[in-house]
Amino acid sequence: MKIAFFSDIHANLPALDAFFRDIEQVRPDALYCLGDLVGYNVWANEVVEAIRKRHIPTIMGNHEEALLLPLKEDNRSAKGITARLLTTENKNYLTNLPRHLKLVFETSGERFTLLLVHGSPKAVNDYLVEDYPEDEIVEMMEAQDAQLVLCGHTHIPYHRTIQTGMDYTHVVNIGSVGKPKDGDPRLCYALVTLDENLSKHNPNAIRVEFRRVNYDIDAAVSAIKESEFPNELADQLLQAKSLSNHHHNHDQYEKT
Repeated sequence: MKIAFFSDIHANLPALDAFFRDIEQVRPDALYCLGDLVGYNVWANEVVEAIRKRHIPTIMGNHEEALLLPLKEDNRSAKGITARLLTTENKNYLTNLPRHLKLVFETSGERFTLLLVHGSPKAVNDYLVEDYPEDEIVEMMEAQDAQLVLCGHTHIPYHRTIQTGMDYTHVVNIGSVGKPKDGDPRLCYALVTLDENLSKHNPNAIRVEFRRVNYDIDAAVSAIKESEFPNELADQLLQAKSLSNHHHNHDQYEKT
């Protein structure tokens, strides 16, 4: 089975359109979205409606969670601008999204659980970076009885396999469709293929392909420059600016 996971669209409609065109070629068996549909560009409603009309299972990101807070008067932040752009109906959809999803498989008489989160199992805004302490990851995954955790939020993709005794657990950060930060401006998502022998004792239980796809970045950049959003967001798209700090404490980061 092939499952596509995508995240962190951040209201970048040209990137989302290119993603859907790629999905039509790849033809995965299932499709899941790990949050942050909005923020940083003008197409908040269009992105939400594109997800809703396709009935794609979606979880809440920190930009959706921010909509639960009261909007300050004269809020010029990206989150404030987004809150003003959204229709009531789309805002209600975003603020009622689930926090986590679990996919439980059982092919060889053994349960194999995929846990879908935005940040980490701990918090929606926790940065599950590649060098996150192994013991903390194992503890989180044992608490959730999960063998594979899929996350977004950092905008930097990786697949990490952790061995504990005879067992293997996996962390897959799926990157970002609408605002990559790993120096590659092309959109990124993860295509995960599940092995027929889906077991925690099989280190190759999953195969991960990170798909990189070009999109009309000029259209996305122009839209930012013509909007209330700060122009530096346009530069970040072009540079696919990476995070400067690799500590796992999310307080150390620019707010993604």
